[in-house]
Amino acid sequence: MSAHLRKRSLILSGHDTSVALENEFWQVLEHCAAQKKQPLPALVASIDAARTPSQSLASALRVFALKSLQN
Repeated sequence: MSAHLRKRSLILSGHDTSVALENEFWQVLEHCAAQKKQPLPALVASIDAARTPSQSLASALRVFALKSLQN
């Protein structure tokens, strides 16, 4: 794994999952979760549930973070 990525382990749909993102993306996602008054794993689970099967979870999280900054 690249030194600039931060890996987090989460439980999604009852399964252990690890996601590696740049720290800046985690910061945006943490901010979004705080704004929605929900824990980060709940936000990640909602993004996971909405993504298309062909899109990786890491990609879906990055796109969500980018779109949240654009709004």
